[in-house]
Amino acid sequence: MKNSDGFISKHLNRKISMKITSFIISHEIPLTPNGVSLISFLLALLTFPLYFFQYPIFAGILVQISSILDGVDGELARATGRSSNYGAFFDTMLDRFSDFIIIFGASLYAWNLKASEEIFLVAFLAISGSILVSYLHSEGRRLLGIHPGTFGNVPILASRDIRLFVLFLFSLFGMVFEALMIIGALSLSYVVLKTSEIILNFEREQ
Repeated sequence: MKNSDGFISKHLNRKISMKITSFIISHEIPLTPNGVSLISFLLALLTFPLYFFQYPIFAGILVQISSILDGVDGELARATGRSSNYGAFFDTMLDRFSDFIIIFGASLYAWNLKASEEIFLVAFLAISGSILVSYLHSEGRRLLGIHPGTFGNVPILASRDIRLFVLFLFSLFGMVFEALMIIGALSLSYVVLKTSEIILNFEREQ
């Protein structure tokens, strides 16, 4: 478990992913960390046709399975001594592609139910918010030497595990549009609040 894990990762995803990782290692299954990253990405790809052809429940389940497997690659890498910058880059880029594909598919599902300008706005906010959260975290680590999620008092409101869990949960009830609204609102609020907190703290230290 990492300090930067979101609420869902800490209390749900890690409990499952660690068992999967342990099973892979104990049974000597020939899976590499990058191989697990690729499997997680392929599952994310499969959500697109499921959302497009109006199967939100199955799409949502795959979203959550993909999210859980996204924790296995790092666990496997650390447990087997195969952690690398390339592996981290590979996983990070696949995650960003996955986020875009999943949200785009969910947006098309909402559009097919009721075409409106609101769908474009909500989809844009959900996608841009997701990208900004990831950018905030990566640049915080690179330029400031801290993970923004572990800094200050603003909790990790919109980490990837939380965003995907929201989509999974609401997809079970066909409430995909509502899920996208929540993802967009959570993501952008978190980015604004966390960025403001970091700036104010560093300004006080000058």
